[in-house]
Amino acid sequence: MMKLFTLLILFATVTIPATGNGEEPLQLGVAQTAREQGQFFVVTVTGTHTEPELRFMDRSFRMFHQPNGSWRALLPVENLAQPGSWKLLVRHGVYEKSLTLRVIPNNLPLQQITLDTTKRALKATETELTKVTAALHTETPEQLFAGTFMRPVAGATSSLFGLKRSYNGGPVESYHKGIDISAPKGTAVKSTAKGRVVLTGREEEGFQVHGNTVIIDHGQGVTSIYMHLSAITVSEGELVEAGTVIGKVGHTGVSTAPHLHWGIYLYGTSVDPELFEGKSL
Repeated sequence: MMKLFTLLILFATVTIPATGNGEEPLQLGVAQTAREQGQFFVVTVTGTHTEPELRFMDRSFRMFHQPNGSWRALLPVENLAQPGSWKLLVRHGVYEKSLTLRVIPNNLPLQQITLDTTKRALKATETELTKVTAALHTETPEQLFAGTFMRPVAGATSSLFGLKRSYNGGPVESYHKGIDISAPKGTAVKSTAKGRVVLTGREEEGFQVHGNTVIIDHGQGVTSIYMHLSAITVSEGELVEAGTVIGKVGHTGVSTAPHLHWGIYLYGTSVDPELFEGKSL
């Protein structure tokens, strides 16, 4: 189920007095001041030639320079973030400005997952966790993505982003950090946007939970992940276009049937990939 998302609406703009050094007044814009858990805010700053500091939810975020001279950050709202009001702070030199942003609960249900005996004993290896975490936190300054993000494989969405999960009746310890797309084993999987392959991980290398996996860096804090593949057809360091075949649908890792797990991450935090599908940033 695709969620409609419009980036350019109702900017909340504030102005800081000129610094006296010839710069324009600093302006802060936020496309929407209320977002659900698992979504993201689009923050824009103008009026400075150098990168401003940005803090949100007790975390610093890098801002990226845009062709029009502005600075931008796509601020993720973690799926389990505490709902309520949060302070957004921008600072440049001795000047700073803040806005109050609101996080809304997404009220997604619990999903019960049943694994067969060959899958239930699988645990993530240290190699797997370390490599995946590092790749998803890639923050290349250059924007590689352009145009609309595409669905990486044709098929129905069989599991939504953000669902809290219990495996074989056990405690809820995680949530679904992407969407699952049902497709026959061997179906071509394509890159959602232009980017550079930063990770190819295989079962035989210790990727027991993710299975055969590809992660692509799209620049400016945006990365995508493709899991449970039966085959990988790209190499680390390779530059791929939107629509480039990067692998094939499979059933590797912790998986109940052939499908693609597709995720989008901002600054290493998972957000709903259906907010990107068919959209431009």
